[in-house]
Amino acid sequence: MMRLGLSSAVGAVLFTALFASVSIRGAASAPTVKIDTGKLEGKTDGTIAAFLGVPFAKPPVGDLRWKPPMKPVKWKGTRKATEFGARCMQGRIYDDMIFRDPGPSEDCLYLNIWTPAKLEKKSKDKLPVMVWIYGGGFGAGATSEPRQDGTNLAKEGVVVVSMNYRLGIFGFFAHPELAKESSHNATGNYGLMDQSAALEWIKRNIAQFGGDPGNVTIFGESAGSFSVSEQMASPVSKGLFHKAIGESGGAFASHALPTRAKDQAAEDGVKFAKEHLNADTLAALRALPAQKLLDAQLADKHRWFAPNIDGYFLPESPEAIFAAGKQSDVPLLAGWNRDEGAGGPTKENFADALKAIATKDFAAKSDEFLKLYPADDEKQGKRSLEDYQGDSFIAFSTWRWIEAQSKTGKSPIYRYRFDQDHPKDPKRGPDEAGAYHSAEIEFVFGALDSENWISWRDDDHKLTDLIRKYWSNFAKNGDPNGAGLPQWPKYSPDTGYEVMHLDADSKAQKDTHRARYEFLSAFWAK
Repeated sequence: MMRLGLSSAVGAVLFTALFASVSIRGAASAPTVKIDTGKLEGKTDGTIAAFLGVPFAKPPVGDLRWKPPMKPVKWKGTRKATEFGARCMQGRIYDDMIFRDPGPSEDCLYLNIWTPAKLEKKSKDKLPVMVWIYGGGFGAGATSEPRQDGTNLAKEGVVVVSMNYRLGIFGFFAHPELAKESSHNATGNYGLMDQSAALEWIKRNIAQFGGDPGNVTIFGESAGSFSVSEQMASPVSKGLFHKAIGESGGAFASHALPTRAKDQAAEDGVKFAKEHLNADTLAALRALPAQKLLDAQLADKHRWFAPNIDGYFLPESPEAIFAAGKQSDVPLLAGWNRDEGAGGPTKENFADALKAIATKDFAAKSDEFLKLYPADDEKQGKRSLEDYQGDSFIAFSTWRWIEAQSKTGKSPIYRYRFDQDHPKDPKRGPDEAGAYHSAEIEFVFGALDSENWISWRDDDHKLTDLIRKYWSNFAKNGDPNGAGLPQWPKYSPDTGYEVMHLDADSKAQKDTHRARYEFLSAFWAK
């Protein structure tokens, strides 16, 4: 996936400062809770209690590699829950990812909880729960990123949970033998099943942290947003969540992460195992060291392990499931960032580049394409080319998800576009970086201080306060609106498909790009 940010070298230098700026420091009296597998001891800053590195499934190692997650084992005594668990095996780390965990491991199915509840007092009033699913193209990411720390979001009166899920070859490898051993004749999608298992854990245990298991909102960015749309589509996760937020991505007619059929995914798995690992059987594959599997995955730069239509978790494509009205019909808040296409392929002559795309990809409709993506001069051509790259990458698939829900669902929908230019960053160059892919994450979590090498402006701090209120209000009531906030209308034909533009002067406006997506639907929609 397209990510922008600091290099890993710079991230290592700033690790200590980042940790100090966002982590919860221990207090004299450590908070404790008892869950279904044993007793946990967390830490608190006096306002928010945090429980980190809590196992929600057995380690998926040995014979459990490429199997659905199993409930964790019980322990005796009190388990410390003050540090993040290991992140899942991964190799393609994006520049903006900085981690605060012990490192990668197959033993990685851990979650974290941040709660403002007074745990020593048993209250009947339970708090809404917000469950974060990180992005990273289904090949990278972890819950320990400072910009995804739940401390400040929890201060809005919600319980925040984040979970690791298996990635790459460990989370999405498909093979005929795996289908044969499955009671559902399914293969792949183990990472999505991990997410669902975490939701099951939340249903069983979140009340002990002051959370309401009957009011759970799932939210995610990029591959995490794809995951939210797939969780909505899956019959496996029905009833485990009650609202959904998608930030930049949906599993709908996407050029970025296409969803393959099970048989094709399994056939590709057999070919990969033979060519890269010299392994003809599932037993041989399970006997290989995790690092060897990861090295083989990384050596094949043209292969991407991602969700497939496995016949169980996804019995059909998300498009078909939504079209039939079989999805979880829950309130949806979704959108994307203005500059999703920034950082894509560069062209010297933007007008010529757009004309070449129009002629090659849209044939007889090339004139209509150029009206929607005009290039009367180089400045306009640059903007149009970035718009097209962003639509192809993320925006169109997210729009298709929103439209699919609007056609067969009855729950309210709220759509946004994040327009805030990221401040000047000495590591990115002298200019503002725009509202690029992933730029909203630190605003959602109120974690601007996690990037303390950036000179954040007053408008940035005001915007993060606004977004946290919108997101948490939606988790509480299925409606982002609240006292003192700019009015955010529902997304529907009755309102002219209004979109909330999130920036220094946030306001709702009618969708001016609908014709673009309707045009692309004729070519890309399945």
